[in-house]
Amino acid sequence: MSTAPKEFTAPGMAVRTAAILFVFVIAFTGLLSGAYLSTKPAIEASAIEEKMKLVDDVLPRSEYDNALLQDIVTLPATPELGLSEPSTLYRARRNGKPVAMVFEAVAPDGYSGKIRLIVAVRSDGQVAGVRVTQHKETPGLGDYIEPKKDKNKAHPWITQFVDMSLASVPDKDWKVKKDGGRIDYHAGATVTPRAVSKAVLKAIKWADANRDQMFAESAIPAGAAK
Repeated sequence: MSTAPKEFTAPGMAVRTAAILFVFVIAFTGLLSGAYLSTKPAIEASAIEEKMKLVDDVLPRSEYDNALLQDIVTLPATPELGLSEPSTLYRARRNGKPVAMVFEAVAPDGYSGKIRLIVAVRSDGQVAGVRVTQHKETPGLGDYIEPKKDKNKAHPWITQFVDMSLASVPDKDWKVKKDGGRIDYHAGATVTPRAVSKAVLKAIKWADANRDQMFAESAIPAGAAK
């Protein structure tokens, strides 16, 4: 009675199959690692570009000369800014001197939920710029807080905060005109601008109270921030 060669017995085939799978996994893992390493610089460059686009919207590059994305402070959850999770604050400098801070804020009371913002406040307390980064406001009604959806392309609604400060604008004026303030709004959509105006005021008050401390903090080494 003939017997099958050793390598074709059940135990032998199992060992051979396992070896083949092992080689396949090693090769596949190597390919994935190679692909990741080859695309990592492009991915990182794209992420930096996206961050800079946001910063450019609120603070012109002509106003600072430092590597802003590397001059950062990680903030803990900051209720004053409406933030329940850690966030990153960017510090702009010119000739080594503080110029502005760029940071996130949240208006928790939008018509359809939270409205996320990025705010730049100059060292003299003036708002350099504000942009909405995320919201769920009603399309065609409350979404004019985004410049690209605002029909007024020459002077988008969100730009009216530029150059406002605590010194030049009293608290009572940081409200929509319907509430006795100076902030314009679109008829039929007051909840959204009311929420944003309140969040921007809180943001510059926080910046005014914490500016010296933020610029005194040691910067996180480049690459350490996620």
